[in-house]
Amino acid sequence: MTDQHVTRDIVQKLWGLCNVLRDDGITYQAYVTELTFLLFLKMMQETKREDALPKGYRWSDLTKREGEGLLTHYRALLLKLGTSGTGMVRDIFTDAQTSLRKPTNLSTLVSEIDKLDWFSARREGLGDLYEGLLQKNAGEKKSGAGQYFTPRPLIDCAVRLLKPQSGEIVQDPAAGTGGFLVAADRYIKDATDDLFNLSPAQQAFQRTQAFAGLELVLDAHRLLLMNLMLHGIEGAGVAVGDTLSPDGERLPKADLILTNPPFGTKKGGGRPTRSDFSITADTSNKQLAFVEHVVRSLKPAGRAAVVVPDNVLFEDNTGQRLRSWLMDLCNLHTILRLPTGIFYAQGVKTNLLLLQRGTTDKGNTKSVWVYDMRADAPAFGKTRPLTMQDFADFEKVYGSDPNGGAKRKDQGEEGRWRCFTRDAIKARNDNLDISWLRDTEVDVEEHLTEPVDIAAAIIGHLKAALADIENLSDELEPDSVDEAVAVPEAAE
Repeated sequence: MTDQHVTRDIVQKLWGLCNVLRDDGITYQAYVTELTFLLFLKMMQETKREDALPKGYRWSDLTKREGEGLLTHYRALLLKLGTSGTGMVRDIFTDAQTSLRKPTNLSTLVSEIDKLDWFSARREGLGDLYEGLLQKNAGEKKSGAGQYFTPRPLIDCAVRLLKPQSGEIVQDPAAGTGGFLVAADRYIKDATDDLFNLSPAQQAFQRTQAFAGLELVLDAHRLLLMNLMLHGIEGAGVAVGDTLSPDGERLPKADLILTNPPFGTKKGGGRPTRSDFSITADTSNKQLAFVEHVVRSLKPAGRAAVVVPDNVLFEDNTGQRLRSWLMDLCNLHTILRLPTGIFYAQGVKTNLLLLQRGTTDKGNTKSVWVYDMRADAPAFGKTRPLTMQDFADFEKVYGSDPNGGAKRKDQGEEGRWRCFTRDAIKARNDNLDISWLRDTEVDVEEHLTEPVDIAAAIIGHLKAALADIENLSDELEPDSVDEAVAVPEAAE
């Protein structure tokens, strides 16, 4: 059995244990968090790195206890590691608490985890296990699922296109649980014989300084740190914080940014509080503000891949100003129109922007190439997940140059791959929502069969409509309180 099959088998067994815990009031998300605490302790043992944990508070100290004594010690362990641990261990377990109330349930988790085939799964460790569990969680929840989960095939596609290099600073300003950062790290390790081709100083840089970012949600940040640490990324500069606040200004300038920022508006209609923002300072639209961050955070000649919803491409006023500014400062060389249904309950229409920061501040975009992966696409969802093969044709026409400089050929109105000059885009008032093939989204949704996929499509349409209303209200900027219209906050 291959490592990949072993990992999938372990994920399935671990997910099955969730049924045991339902009578303890454990939700799916709480279960993933609970399980990750235990997986972290087990993997520290498997990778012989338990010297980072205080004696008496390691995996073996759980396996030799039973009943109420086990649960009592587990609670003490979480407190100890969160207060007396060192470095990333302390950060991971800060304010950690267990949702388990029944000792028998904790005992079941510990014994079942201990029996799994860790020898075969050791190479990938918690990283792939966690991402598999998160994907399971996204597929099981009926709404709001997967808000931190970007499909692995999309992440890997972006990484293959932009080719992270050793010695570069890679940033994700909306890091979630670390999917983009872990994939970039894996790409670099594959190209450097697991870093052995690098000097000791270069190896230290990759482990401690190469990756940076912020994550707003504490629980996601906790899991992110576990994920990074068990992939050999230590002392990572990925903190808890809000990128649209002064926290974002303190991030180091990046050679490469890979990110899938949150969609919607800031809570309470708040605006970014960045002193360096000029284009999006007066909007509560988070996706527009994150694009400004990406441009400002790139080094000259730095590159980025950013997932954005359609409204970033066509919105007037602030949106139009942002696109014009971006195309002046950057070479926006490629837009990939992504199919719907790939973000589970987030059924919004999305795109992957691929760009390079210029070394001057004017006229960097000469033309934009657009690949339409949305038209005539399969009905993606639980029964038809996104795969690496789905990106094969796009990667072929994109070419080997990470900055879009490879030889390209326009496929014309019948093809998926077309080029639009900067002048042609200017004639469209810098509207980049460009399509020429018949949009068969409605036809695709008619063929959905899984209730979870149908619900996701409905929720996606409702969220998109609500976001449009909020953005319109935000842009109108009423002159008086009497004219203001209260709009409920969009779900994130």
